[in-house]
Amino acid sequence: MKGLFKPKPRTPVDVVRQTRDLLMFADRMSDTREGKREDKMLELSKNIREMKSILYGNSESEPVSEACAQLTQEFFRENTLRLLIRCLPKLNLETRKDATQVVANLQRQQVHSKLIASDYLEANIDLMDTLISGYENTEMALHYGAMLRECIRHQSVARYVLESAHMKKFFDYIQLPNFDIAADAAATFKELLTRHKSTVAEFLSKNYDWFFEEYNSKLLESTNYITRRQAVKLLGDMLLDRSNSAVMTRYVSSRDNLRILMNLLRESSKSIQIEAFHVFKLFAANQNKPADIVSILVANRSKLLRLFANFKTDKEDEQFEADKAQVVKEIAALEPKERT
Repeated sequence: MKGLFKPKPRTPVDVVRQTRDLLMFADRMSDTREGKREDKMLELSKNIREMKSILYGNSESEPVSEACAQLTQEFFRENTLRLLIRCLPKLNLETRKDATQVVANLQRQQVHSKLIASDYLEANIDLMDTLISGYENTEMALHYGAMLRECIRHQSVARYVLESAHMKKFFDYIQLPNFDIAADAAATFKELLTRHKSTVAEFLSKNYDWFFEEYNSKLLESTNYITRRQAVKLLGDMLLDRSNSAVMTRYVSSRDNLRILMNLLRESSKSIQIEAFHVFKLFAANQNKPADIVSILVANRSKLLRLFANFKTDKEDEQFEADKAQVVKEIAALEPKERT
């Protein structure tokens, strides 16, 4: 007889609704009996794992697009994401990981060719404040950081973060003593400054003075080797991007910036030297060098030419050799300019 009364399999909509109910319970559960609380949290973990299984598939089956669309639509129909972010600290480690993967996947799910996560986040943009401040919580930083990086795939969300007061905090997060958290913050910072070209160019143009003052003093001149190495690499990525050409022209017209790059060229680390060279070559290639830039290059000409004579990458790199030959040629041909 038992077989006649098999429970009906739950639909993706059912799974989301039950998850939402359980999250609402978790959100207010301080006054609940211990036994009941454990049961509910166990059920919540199972539901989140089931959502992950629907979105990613499992060892037996691939994800079904219709089921993914239903789940996504229901998830963003109400405030499930807000509840999930708020309750994340109450979940166990495995469930936090599952929840982070669910949130990541949902950013990419299209319903009727529309990324509905983007619309939801635009209407609930304050959630980014919670995710960013997660870097100040050792236990939650990596989960919130991973969610944040997925959310800034949406241009409007990235713009909000770039234009917010939070942007200044990244210069400190990148240097947190916990290596994993600092590395995660650096990955988010890089994503913010490279993914959405037009938004980044606008941000850098508008915020040039304070941004590069912080960038130079806190990152390029940091006492931490890894911070310096990542910062000079990211600087090259930003300045060599065509969409940032106006910012690049401004950057390579500053004697202070040149001084910092020349110091990085003298580092004992080969990888920092190479990355610094990719930025330094922009100063040398600038056909409208200000007089003070020319005078610094002329004053240091023999040291620079001596440095470049023995300057090699670990692997043969034709492009690098061509760039180096061009830089050497430019510096050798420099004549001091009259100051105007």
